[in-house]
Amino acid sequence: MDGEEVTQNRDMNQKGKYMNKRGNVIHVCLTVLAGWLVFGVGLPVNPAKAEVPTETPVFSNPLEISNPYHPFSPGGVKVFTGHEGGTREIAAHLYLTETRMFKFDGQKVECRILREIAIEDGELVEVSDNYFAQADDGTVYYFGEVVDDYEGGMVVSHEGSWLVGGPTLRSDPADAGNAPSPAVFMPANPEAGDIFKPEDLFPLVDETAEVLAVGVTVKTSAGTFEDCIEVEESSRLSSGTETKWYAPGVGVVREKAPGQSLKLISSTLLQPKD
Repeated sequence: MDGEEVTQNRDMNQKGKYMNKRGNVIHVCLTVLAGWLVFGVGLPVNPAKAEVPTETPVFSNPLEISNPYHPFSPGGVKVFTGHEGGTREIAAHLYLTETRMFKFDGQKVECRILREIAIEDGELVEVSDNYFAQADDGTVYYFGEVVDDYEGGMVVSHEGSWLVGGPTLRSDPADAGNAPSPAVFMPANPEAGDIFKPEDLFPLVDETAEVLAVGVTVKTSAGTFEDCIEVEESSRLSSGTETKWYAPGVGVVREKAPGQSLKLISSTLLQPKD
């Protein structure tokens, strides 16, 4: 177990302005990664009883993401380290204060933006903006992502980008997939055996998630996280599986796939104390 035991509205009308802001945030993130200077504040946990939903979701207060296993704290930061084969990886999750509006089922749904940054052997390789909203039953829905793949400091691809309603902003990749509806990313009350699809736009993107266990304890250098859920992800687009562990009040704290591992080392999202 790699030495640690598991018991367990981006709504900008001008592309130039958006890219400048995005670049500034990335620069700040790299500075944070270099210094490991992240300070914590707690998040409340409000458990909600709900099975994996099958009916059309209603979004009365979509920005109020209180789901314990996928919380959202605007301005928050999480940092991970790990490896893929012999390559050292650093990842950062930035909980942006900006939002983005989507149209779905005759309603406008405002979404939170989680920016994920991946660095391999000191080189930026990917930046993705992921869009989330919480339905009235406590389920968090995924409205898509915009992916920028980098080589030598330049964007070379947007592979894997998809959006509910397709590209609508100047900054959106023209070839981003057009999803008819958002996907379940995290049930309100996940239980062992739950199966859902966070990405469901085959053959562009495809992902099936299954909750393998609940009440798991996970240890990383960031601390010991109790009452975690263990989720296995698979895809028709690739072989093998990836396992992720989510902690209440924090979200994902560890990821593991064959030859690859990421563990949380620092977070401003903290597990609440009894």
